[in-house]
Amino acid sequence: MDAPKLEISASRQFTSWLAEQQLSLAFTTYQSGKLFLIGLKTDGRLSIFERTFERCMGLCATEDGRTLWMSSLYQLWRFENALPPGQSAPGGFDRLYVPQVGFTTGDVDAHDIALDGAGGTVFVNTLFSCLAAPSEAHSFRPLWRPPFISRLAAEDRCHLNGLAMRAGAPAFATAVSESDVHEGWRAHRREGGIVLEVPSGEIVCRGLSMPHSPRVREGRLFVLNSGAGELGCVDLASGKFEPVCFCPGYARGLALHGPFAVIGLSTCRESRTFSGLPLDEALAAKGAEPRCGLLVVDLRTGDVVHSLTIEGVVRELYDVTVLPGARMPGALGFKSEEIRRTITIEE
Repeated sequence: MDAPKLEISASRQFTSWLAEQQLSLAFTTYQSGKLFLIGLKTDGRLSIFERTFERCMGLCATEDGRTLWMSSLYQLWRFENALPPGQSAPGGFDRLYVPQVGFTTGDVDAHDIALDGAGGTVFVNTLFSCLAAPSEAHSFRPLWRPPFISRLAAEDRCHLNGLAMRAGAPAFATAVSESDVHEGWRAHRREGGIVLEVPSGEIVCRGLSMPHSPRVREGRLFVLNSGAGELGCVDLASGKFEPVCFCPGYARGLALHGPFAVIGLSTCRESRTFSGLPLDEALAAKGAEPRCGLLVVDLRTGDVVHSLTIEGVVRELYDVTVLPGARMPGALGFKSEEIRRTITIEE
């Protein structure tokens, strides 16, 4: 039996939106081990570019979009754009992301990754239930852990997964539960999810279902209540989660750009981890099937204004980020010989 093919289709105005916003998008699928770059060809049609990186997950980019960080199975990678402004690579790419620096962390199940105000890297070390930084000589350097985690242990106790930065420093983190035992979070998937303030460790929101991807924009804390299929805001004064829109799929990966939110969607796996969640009931009530792809939501109205639908071999996404100023991005990977032949000289 042939393996299902990859099919990617966009809503009618998705390409126009990319052109108007002058950006491209990057997203990861750890299930298929792919980094995808979505942009526009010179004729205005959708450009879809992918490279293989085993279990790639967290993504973040600098404000100018010329540097890209990604977490993978046992390494963190920093990609740099090798093209000077105004130049293009064969195929018409106006950005060519080259993996220039890699940190070997071991398989710590790294999730979200972010850059601090000093240009340093912070990532969520899910296996050890902490925030960490890459180390020049070791697997990682612990930075912070929730107060209810009694010690560093390779036990994925609370499934710490999401990280939000504010003013160049870690500000909030999401976890599936407050458990302090080996994989204790699995018993609290339905409504044990929390948002923690960093560094105080204060829990600012409770009662969520497998929350992911906290992001701060203009003083507002956005969070994906993944197990319920919701994008929402946390009222920090009351601790209340206020839904903005429904997401017809398991939502993970959130990028904010101007008045828009770009959300990654996954179909629900037929496994104990992803079964029995409020999302199942919400989809049934709305007569909807779970989707895989991207949603573009207008935060002013809560309306889904554009979408990218993915079918076939890819069923789960983890993260998405915006690449400002990029029209048609490409990247080098390790599976072809291009990386041997691409040489640039620092001037």
